[in-house]
Amino acid sequence: MNKENEHNHGHHNHQNHETHGDHSDHSHHHGDFKSKFFISLIFAIPIIILSPMMGITLPFQFSFKGSNWIVLVLATTLFFYGGKPFITGAKHEILSKKPGMMTLVTLGISVAYIYSLYAFYMNNFTNVAHTMDFFWELATLIVIMLLGHWIEMNAVGNASNALKKMAELLPKTAIKIISEDERQEVKISEIDIDDIVEVKAGESIPADGIIIQGETSIDEALVTGESKLVPKVFDDEVIGGSINGSGTIRVKVTATGENGYLSQVMGLVNQAQNDKSKAELLSDKVAGYLFYFAVSIGLISFIVWMLIHNDFDFALERLVTVLVIACPHALGLAIPLVTARSTSIGAHNGLIIKNRESVETARHLSYIMMDKTGTLTEGNFSVNHYESFDKQLKDEDVLSLFASLESNSNHPLATGIVNYVKSKNISYSSPKEVNNLPGVGLEGTVNNRKLKITNVTYLDQNKFDYNKDQFTKLAKEGNSVSYLIDDKQVIGVIAQGDKIKETSKQMVSDLLSRNITPVMLTGDNNEVAQAVAEKLGIDDVHSQLMPEDKENIIKDYQSKGSKVMMVGDGINDAPSLIRADIGMAIGAGTDVAVESGDVILVKSNPSDIISFLNLSQNTMKKMIQNLWWGAGYNIIAVPLAAGILASIGIILSPAVGAILMSFSTIIVAINAFTLKLN
Repeated sequence: MNKENEHNHGHHNHQNHETHGDHSDHSHHHGDFKSKFFISLIFAIPIIILSPMMGITLPFQFSFKGSNWIVLVLATTLFFYGGKPFITGAKHEILSKKPGMMTLVTLGISVAYIYSLYAFYMNNFTNVAHTMDFFWELATLIVIMLLGHWIEMNAVGNASNALKKMAELLPKTAIKIISEDERQEVKISEIDIDDIVEVKAGESIPADGIIIQGETSIDEALVTGESKLVPKVFDDEVIGGSINGSGTIRVKVTATGENGYLSQVMGLVNQAQNDKSKAELLSDKVAGYLFYFAVSIGLISFIVWMLIHNDFDFALERLVTVLVIACPHALGLAIPLVTARSTSIGAHNGLIIKNRESVETARHLSYIMMDKTGTLTEGNFSVNHYESFDKQLKDEDVLSLFASLESNSNHPLATGIVNYVKSKNISYSSPKEVNNLPGVGLEGTVNNRKLKITNVTYLDQNKFDYNKDQFTKLAKEGNSVSYLIDDKQVIGVIAQGDKIKETSKQMVSDLLSRNITPVMLTGDNNEVAQAVAEKLGIDDVHSQLMPEDKENIIKDYQSKGSKVMMVGDGINDAPSLIRADIGMAIGAGTDVAVESGDVILVKSNPSDIISFLNLSQNTMKKMIQNLWWGAGYNIIAVPLAAGILASIGIILSPAVGAILMSFSTIIVAINAFTLKLN
């Protein structure tokens, strides 16, 4: 909805988002991989020392009478203890009909263990010639897989550091004012709404609230991304987690715990890190295809080698190696790590990415639709002209009536009028029966007079008489013009000018250089819209729009196959934000209904639109690179594992296969953490 004509602005409404799951699909089955790795390593080391590798005794290995029984007991313990997460995970994947990495690992270790039991029986209880076992391979495979998963869990945990840093912004305790003479130090969890807390210079503000005593300057870096002090006086809002600067203040608490701004932002970051984008769904599909590919190649290689050599041990070795090398561990890590890193970078730079699918969609944008007031302009209106058309009313009387009717609104136009009236020490009254008029203005009763504040569109539609030349002159100067109506008569006019944000022009220029067309959607009159658009270099302008018009325009562009991003304030533009392929809400921490947008611009800075596009572009590059590292190497590795070059002496063992797989996982993790904003 437009901000120029729509005065029903609601209060700041952050929605609390619960955690919706773990950071990776596998984490349900993982447990503590770190301790599992080290305990398994204790079992694995004797096996590695006491049993040969592929039938070959290495220099550091030895055996003694009965050592094979020790190996059997240790390997059995290792298979059921160290292999449990993989077996449990495989069961989950098979029941959900989505075989993937866990199923492949389970196949690999199960084949190795079961065949080794067979080999142990043949070698110890029959007269058959020595049959090679796979206990050495089983031990190294499980340990390397556990190490890989520990690295994965550690990496994903590090990707969530933004949340930890945000949580650390809030102090552990606060000084609660009990009475003028009594103060009590309490835990943050014990603070309630309407409590009064004292915050000294240099301390973190414990909760969202309003200053009721004292003046200070506050570092709101967590909100604006810029470490500059913001002056705060009586009745100003403060945000929990920001740092108090120079003065001691008393704050009346307005939000605590999950309702606080910082908790809302943490919830958004956490939700974003758990959401799945199309790119992740694609990686899941690739993992599924890889499972069938690996099993097929493994079985074919097993059959072919049996036909060629009739050597069961060698054929089984090829099957195991194929299943290990194709394990999509790195693939499962490829996309989540990049998106988690991307989300963290975004949060650090004032970009809260709620819907990670928007990062992928941003590559295909053709149009970026932007609201005018508060997005391209400051939204801080100054009164440039006011006038009475009623001979019984002075100009100041009309100004007072405007302020009276607007006094309960937090709309930028309303704030501008009320602040101007206060600065001139003109008195005004409290309105009664105030109603919002969507796309028009508002109405209410002031001193028993039924009044309306409207725009010029309303006057034209209802055939009111007014000075059109005066309107044109004021509008061409870039003013938003509002009229005061008493009954059927226009009794006054007020014109307010809004300043274009310093970074708006450069942002428009950058969009055009990317072949993205900027479009202005505004409820303001055509003259004002054109004046602002001309200064910014925007050619595509839609003005005098009703709330539903913006949404319909977006639908129209989308119907032609274009991808559209809408940038607006998140309350008034909610329908448009939801309709667009990407909804970007400007000004988190002020009047933004964060549930409407896919992306929140915390700093309300137009240049951050370009930062988001840069982040999206860099994120997608890393995703594609990681998909190749996580899955592409199998194009070469799987045929090698199957033994396609065995004739020239190139054979991959299961252990080497596991090392290669883990190596690709480490590359994927390192590549993800090299992602930068610019």
